[in-house]
Amino acid sequence: MKKLFLLFSLSLFLACNTSAEKETKTNQTTETEKAQDSVGNFGIVIHGGAGTILKENMSDSLENAYKAKLEEAVRTGHEILANGGTAIEAVQRTINIMENSPLFNAGKGAVFTNEGKNELDASIMDGQTLNAGAVSGVTTVKNPINLAWEVMENSEHVMLSGKGAEQFARERDLEIVDPEYFYTENRFKSLERLKERNSEKTELDHDGKTAFVDPFIKDSKFGTVGCAALDKNGNLAAGTSTGGMTNKKWGRIGDAPIIGAGTYANNKTAAISATGWGEFFIRGVVAYDISALMEYKKMSLAEAAKEVIQNKNPDLGGSGGIIAIDHQGNVSMEFNTAGMYRAKMNKSGELEIGIYSKL
Repeated sequence: MKKLFLLFSLSLFLACNTSAEKETKTNQTTETEKAQDSVGNFGIVIHGGAGTILKENMSDSLENAYKAKLEEAVRTGHEILANGGTAIEAVQRTINIMENSPLFNAGKGAVFTNEGKNELDASIMDGQTLNAGAVSGVTTVKNPINLAWEVMENSEHVMLSGKGAEQFARERDLEIVDPEYFYTENRFKSLERLKERNSEKTELDHDGKTAFVDPFIKDSKFGTVGCAALDKNGNLAAGTSTGGMTNKKWGRIGDAPIIGAGTYANNKTAAISATGWGEFFIRGVVAYDISALMEYKKMSLAEAAKEVIQNKNPDLGGSGGIIAIDHQGNVSMEFNTAGMYRAKMNKSGELEIGIYSKL
């Protein structure tokens, strides 16, 4: 009887052990397959600003011009990624396309300050190293995103501003232009119209504090440009470039050059670029907040972006949007305005372009 019991126990042990080994091998195979599936994955997403962008206010020719430039920009970055290039390079070169176009509030198409100048801001961040570079208030650098990259790669600093940033640009042999290069008639007329409306200041009360705000701000379009990318090595990067806000005074700086507010990238979570009313994106540390919700609350990119852009930022009074891509290639293009210029491409080369609230 004892022999039978021992044989039964041994058989049961061997069966359980074999089953456990099979389950372990199955789990290992599944994890291996997942890893193999993610190898070589890549993608890119861009924005050209968010705000009151309505179909009825857009001519067919202008709409087609925006779509063509968005496609040119996103395809530029996608080609770099498809050929094995880095996310950082894809972000920089993609933003260059939009900086060189008068359609967007960045580089060539930058808006004017109250003094009638163009003051440019930009930032870039590497999700692998968490290294970053940013510049603000530059007036003679053709492509501010390139200067931000130089700050990241060839200085011990993160942010440079004004004349010092321009001196560094010259030392790094970046393309310097006369400030007249940034002049565009439609942007200058926007400044004139806004100055005319300045007499219509609206007094607002925030928690007992009185502030005067141009009523035009909430209804204006924000043309900041940005890009987020995932390369074949699994590295993320993000960048943002802008001319800031029309009629800005006193050397005002928005969220675009501030790491964590307008730009953030971390291989653990996602790469994010923001556009909108910068003061609120700074106060909400929007780009980093999305990453933090993913890292600490284990939210998906879609969940985190929706929570920040549709709930948290509007509760402060902010409007705008973000584009982002996570370490698995998932993309978000979340905004709480009437429209946002945007485009994305995945590993398969599928292209999606949008302007209004609905594609």
